[in-house]
This record gives sequence, structure tokens and C-alpha cells, in this order.
Amino acid sequence: MLVRQLSRWAERPVLCACVVYGLATLVYGLVAPTTHWHQHTPFNHFALLAESWLNHRLDLGQAPPLHAGGNDFALFGDRWFIVFPGAPALLILPWVAMAGNATRTLDGLFFLMLAGLAPAGIYLTLERIRREKLAQIELGSVVALTALYAFGSVYFFTAVQGTVWFAAHVVAAAATTFFLYSALGVRYPLGAGLALAVAIGTRPVLGGLGLFLLLEWRRTNRGSVTFRSSRPLLWFGLPVAVTLCALGWHNWARFGHITEFGYRYLAVAWQMRIEKWGLFGYHYLARNLGLILTSLPYLEHGRDGWTIQVSGHGLALWLTTPVYLWLLWPQTKNVMHRALYSTLLVVALPSLLYQNSGWLQFGQRFSNDYAPLLIVLLAVGGYRWSRHMKAGWGLALAVNLFGAVTFGRPEFASYYYVERTQRVIYQLD
Repeated sequence: MLVRQLSRWAERPVLCACVVYGLATLVYGLVAPTTHWHQHTPFNHFALLAESWLNHRLDLGQAPPLHAGGNDFALFGDRWFIVFPGAPALLILPWVAMAGNATRTLDGLFFLMLAGLAPAGIYLTLERIRREKLAQIELGSVVALTALYAFGSVYFFTAVQGTVWFAAHVVAAAATTFFLYSALGVRYPLGAGLALAVAIGTRPVLGGLGLFLLLEWRRTNRGSVTFRSSRPLLWFGLPVAVTLCALGWHNWARFGHITEFGYRYLAVAWQMRIEKWGLFGYHYLARNLGLILTSLPYLEHGRDGWTIQVSGHGLALWLTTPVYLWLLWPQTKNVMHRALYSTLLVVALPSLLYQNSGWLQFGQRFSNDYAPLLIVLLAVGGYRWSRHMKAGWGLALAVNLFGAVTFGRPEFASYYYVERTQRVIYQLD
């Protein structure tokens, strides 16, 4: 009876996606800090950027607000700037305009209301794969993988934070999932272009997602290049090109160079590291790989007894989402695997070479950039939900619920080991 009812609902995927959005937003709202409902977050950079634009300024016009603790602001000349790309600021701009200024804007609540979009987008993507028989996947697997993404990955703890770094992931994740939905078979090239434009305007490293559409275009056209077959690429490229031009102009107008977002001018403790090794480089690869693969919780004895400790660099990716381990043994491979794995490599590489591990975090938050690709790979891998895989799914939900409830909360600070220089990665001897 239940299966039959679910099958009827599945015939209306948009309605089901709305239900997914509602349920995910409800859970995120219940878990999120209650302060989101009556005050702005301490790191409301996107609201501050929107306020600057409303005041016809590219800089803050003054020193950063005290509540932000000087965290992640760029000082160029004698002016202060927000370095984060501005797509989320553009989204929140009407709220800031209605509130009157950034201080009155409930930025955490705004981004909390957007957090359910990514799970809805991943559901639509997986359901389209099932309905169009792009891979052998049942409806139950679509639901299970959607729940895994929403509540069994680091997206869960990310979705409830509301502060600038995590808000960017919320917007970028939604754009990524709707990009994948639109890019499959190059069915909706303009939609894919608009989604990728938002992703790039939030996290420029996501430009590599465009490779997936190019490979899908090649697959569907069997390498045949004609004007008619190339038209989808033109529709896809138009919004992306506009966004790149807008980002380049914004950077040039502030810092005098189209590729300079201002990270070189951050007033942060590890600025010397950036000056010595750069923002991206091989120097950081070993550390970042080590964290993704080997960062484990540990027990520490204090005055209140034994306490579990999570490094401020975050837990290993396979520990927060054990089901990802199954990707090492796909049961079947189809035409989408090469495109997905190639895109995964291109999208993941920048964060592996980045000077910051993602600190401060519960899990590897940069994996939000490519987690939708991992979920789709699980969908097309032909896996049977064995009891071990189900156990991994349940463990993922439990681990990430712990992270969503405890991370960033003063009352649970004892669970996290935070060393301000970022030099301590593993438990001290």
C-alpha cells in the first residue's frame, strides 16, 4: 500500500520536490540556533555587502563591525572590503532593503529558508535519472539517497549555520543540484547556464562543473558538431559569460585586477602563509588529503572526565558519510560515469590545493562543492542496499545529526579542539 502510494506521488516529481524542500527546511529549522529567528548572525558579510551596494559603495565605508571580530575582511589602501563573491549578497539584497540595514536583517533565517533547495534539487536529479532510465535505480533508492544528502552528509551541519562561509555553500549547493538536473542530456541548457552562473557567482571554483555539460553534450551528439547541435552550448554559455564579466568588473573596480577577489589583502593571522605559498598550491595538498582521509575523533581526559574531541579541521569525509566508501566498488558502470568522475576531479582539485582546510568545521565543508556528484555516482552505480550499506546510511544520519546539533554552539564547545594557529591537525602526543 505504501509503495503504491509512493509510486503515485513519484509521478508528480515537482510536487515531491516541494515536499522534500518543506521537510528538509522543517528539520533544519528545528536544529538551527534559535537566534536565527530574532537577530543577525555574527558573520553577516553578505548582508553587509548588500548594504554597501544599496549605499552605492563597493567598500564598507567604515571599519568592519565589532560583532564580526574582524574575521575575513580585506584591507586595501585605507578601505575595507568583503572578499566573498556576491551572488548570495544579490539574493539577500531585497531583505536588507526592506529591513533598512544589515544589522536589522535576519541573514541566518534568510539562508535557512534557502537550505532546503539543495535536497529538493538532488531529488529532482535522481528522480529524473530513474524516470528516464539513465541508470537502474528504484524509487526507494532515490528517497534514501536524497535523505543521505540532506541529513547524512556535511550539508546538514552546513545548512543550519547561517554565517557567511556556510551560507555560501547553501546557495552554491542549490545551484549545483539544479545544474545537474538541467545538464543531464543537455535537456535544459539555459537552465544549466543560469544555475552554473549562480554557482560561480558564489564559489568560482565551481566553474569546473561546466565540464559535465560539455561531456553530456558530446555524448548526446556523438561528437557531431553542427550549428544546430551547438546551439545548446550558446544558451548555456550566455549567463555564464555575463556572470564572469560581472565578477571581473567587480574585482577590477575594487582591486585593480579582474581575477583579484581580495583574499591576498585579508587581515588574518595566516596572511604570511598566503604570501609565502600562495592561495593555491601543491604545498597544501598533503595536509588537505590527510584531513579528508584520516581526520578522526579522539578521547581527551579533562577535569570533567573523558570527552570526545573533534578537530577544528573537521572529520574525515568517509567518517561523516560512510556510504561514500561504496563508490570504490561500483556494481555497474554506464555512460555517465566518465563524465561524473571527470567533473568530480576538476571540482574537487581546487579545494585540495587551497591554503585553508575549511577550518573551522565539523566535517569537510568544501566537500559540499562535489557532494551532489558523489550522490549521483551512488545512484548510477547499481548498488543493492545490503544490511551493511543500510548500516552506513544510518550511521551517516547519526553522525551528522551530532554535528548539526553541536557545532558552533557554546554549550557544546568542549567537544571540539580548536587551535587558533591551525597548525595542529591530529591529537597531540
